[in-house]
Amino acid sequence: MAMIDTARETHDGTGSGTGDDTDQATDHDGPDTGADGVRLHVQRLSPPDGRPPTATAVLIHGLLTDSLASWYFTVAPDLAAAGLEVVMYDQRGHGRSERPGSGYRLDTFVTDLERLLDRLDITGPVHLVGNCFGGTVAFAYAMRHPERVAGIAVIEAKPATESWLTEISGILRRVATELVVHEAESLAWVSAHRGAHTARLAKSAARLVRTTTIAEDVPASRVVSEEQVRAVRCPVLAVYGADSELAGQERWLESVLPGTRTVVLPGQGHSVLAEAPTRIRELLLSWIHEDETATGAPAVGAAALEADAL
Repeated sequence: MAMIDTARETHDGTGSGTGDDTDQATDHDGPDTGADGVRLHVQRLSPPDGRPPTATAVLIHGLLTDSLASWYFTVAPDLAAAGLEVVMYDQRGHGRSERPGSGYRLDTFVTDLERLLDRLDITGPVHLVGNCFGGTVAFAYAMRHPERVAGIAVIEAKPATESWLTEISGILRRVATELVVHEAESLAWVSAHRGAHTARLAKSAARLVRTTTIAEDVPASRVVSEEQVRAVRCPVLAVYGADSELAGQERWLESVLPGTRTVVLPGQGHSVLAEAPTRIRELLLSWIHEDETATGAPAVGAAALEADAL
């Protein structure tokens, strides 16, 4: 039976932990979720002092080396402190969620998000915040359920177009070669040049690629047309590093979705969430505050107002 592991905290970190393997999270089995019986691990952060949340932000991490921990240790506690209900989860195959042998096409990741929100009884429009592949999931979910999305914020991400498919297929082919076929040599190089933490992430990615069909399934995902992307009607914020391979993507996105707010951060590459978390936090709070104000909802707190002035 598909299950949700749920853990809830206040913004100050008291409670059930971070989703990292070293914490002492107290997880509770929930009702069915997932498209094919996969158990997902979920963390929720609430505003301090029992205040009712002003909005809900759902944070979606990237592929292979990522997990909900990348949100927890960057922006998630600050978003909750500013008055948001924050939902994070490990996508299938990642972190503490179950790792099935197959079932990794984009549509399945989107159905996981759909079922998860249903089972958590989150029915109102949410702000989807996606990093890398998580942003692709956010775009796909908004196309499937436009009425359930208040806005999309993506970091180093793009919709599942033909160009996305070409890029992700190439990345996964390189990973399959470097981290699986030549795993020992690659991990030794990563450890020597990027440190032990990055080496542990690379080892986890190698295991995921080696023991599942993710490297074949993601490139077999259905792509969307430019017209389908144009149908997205919710506000969109897109953040890119000026030195990343996606630099320039903002111009295409602005042409397809006029009104999209794009931000290019100088001196940043693909790992902008980890390397510039303060700036990402400011941008997210400002964007959500603007969106909530435009729709007549309460503001997101003093922190958002300060970020909005930057």
